[in-house]
Amino acid sequence: MAERKRLGDLLKEAGMINEGQIKEALETKESGQKLGDVLLDKGYITEQQLIEVLEFQLGIPHISLYQYPIDTNLLSLISKDFARRNILIPISKEENEIVVAMNDPMDYYAIDDLQISTGFRISPVIATKDEIYQAINKYYNLHSGEDLEPSDDPDDAPAIRLLNQMLQAGVQMKASDIHIDPQETKVLIRYRVDGVLRTEQGLSKSMQNSLTARVKIMANLNITEVRLPQDGRIKTFIDHTPVDLRISTLPTVYGEKIVIRILNLGSAMGKLSDLDFNKINYKRYLELVNQPSGLVLITGPTGSGKSSTLYASLNHLNTDDVNIITVEDPVEYQLDKINQVQVNANIGLTFSAGLRSILRQDPNIIMVGEIRDSETAEIAIRASLTGHLVFSTLHTNSAIATIPRLIDMDVEPYLVMSSVSGIVAQRLVRKICRDCKTAYTPTELEKELFHKRGLKVDTIYKGEGCNSCQHTGYRGRMAIQEVLTIDETIRKMMMNNRSMSQIKEYAWKKGMIFLVDDGLLKVKQGHTTTEEVLRVAKSE
Repeated sequence: MAERKRLGDLLKEAGMINEGQIKEALETKESGQKLGDVLLDKGYITEQQLIEVLEFQLGIPHISLYQYPIDTNLLSLISKDFARRNILIPISKEENEIVVAMNDPMDYYAIDDLQISTGFRISPVIATKDEIYQAINKYYNLHSGEDLEPSDDPDDAPAIRLLNQMLQAGVQMKASDIHIDPQETKVLIRYRVDGVLRTEQGLSKSMQNSLTARVKIMANLNITEVRLPQDGRIKTFIDHTPVDLRISTLPTVYGEKIVIRILNLGSAMGKLSDLDFNKINYKRYLELVNQPSGLVLITGPTGSGKSSTLYASLNHLNTDDVNIITVEDPVEYQLDKINQVQVNANIGLTFSAGLRSILRQDPNIIMVGEIRDSETAEIAIRASLTGHLVFSTLHTNSAIATIPRLIDMDVEPYLVMSSVSGIVAQRLVRKICRDCKTAYTPTELEKELFHKRGLKVDTIYKGEGCNSCQHTGYRGRMAIQEVLTIDETIRKMMMNNRSMSQIKEYAWKKGMIFLVDDGLLKVKQGHTTTEEVLRVAKSE
């Protein structure tokens, strides 16, 4: 057994953190939380640095579980609960010794517990937290998946167990969606992480009916209806985290495909300062949000973080002296002290009908989930002209393209121009994984692209691909934005039917930072890659 040292001392000896950082981490640490996790959360160290220190200082090897042949016979020695709670998994056995991959090889209590409960000597190796969780989800679930007796009983425990495991895995991986895909001979379980879908496991076809029934029961859907699509929602806690699940079923030739959208309620209540705005855009957006009236539009395709921006804006404005009312379809996150109305087209409660009623409720600030038709557009615009601050979203490619889009909705151009105070276009790009981030000299094409946008770069970064990021080179996402403030000149240009390119040129001269520019600035700062920016934003 290695000499019992403390993690803080090891990191300090390695020169990675100082006494002040340890002190601060210990003061903000919640009970039961490990020091290493606090230091990671605060960004003082990366997981890779933590592993290197432990490997070097304690002489404990680091392994990659990504392709590791785990001996599944050992799973019966350690319960899944114990494995998850202590973030470890047994991987191989030699004579009277079990090799256990641990996130914290200095967790001597866990090692002692294992030695007593298994009767074997424990030899720890280091692996990343995500890899261990994924291995637990993959191997323990497969293990229990093989024991599941096929059954059509909707209350069957194996289906309940399996769905819980899938949801746990989804929350752990920070997945936005879980897909249950019926195929001819099996059922695929896929997770969308950082905007990219990946297949995690295949289940036997015999599990399909009971799993589908379990999801439908939880979401209060009609179990007997298998020929029509259905939508529902589930509010629950997963690993003590409150989550809201959106359920959508779709009949396919091999049975019902189910998509579960995971809305993590903890992360929804962001602050405006957490939205990745660059300094200039942040200042401009704050000015728009703090106006007493006007229409502020957030645009971008589905899944570009528009809702998060809207909710953060409402959060910022949510004080005791204002009445905030929203009309949404669906209400994604429930906010304190804000009156939220759920659209229900079946009974005639459309966006426009909801908005009309809201105006009689003496609101200061109104949020309309989406402007879908000319009627909603007209009421939202008139509301903003009568002293209300109105927020909404539209699906357009850029901030400037939003103006003609509103006029195409048969709204009088003079109304559009006098009401809209600002437009934000937004996209999400994947962030470079901190653990395998490496610098390189930009290619000629990249240099030319930066030069064209008036930026000079000597080195930029990319992710080499490592175990932390599933060898993708990316981990997590961030927003890139453009903020267009509508001033008197733009209003006049619009009224005189000037072309969009003329307006664009004027906005550029006034210092507007376009999507691509904001993206490239974030590439220069080492947050993301040129490919990611060009994938989501056109370079003109």
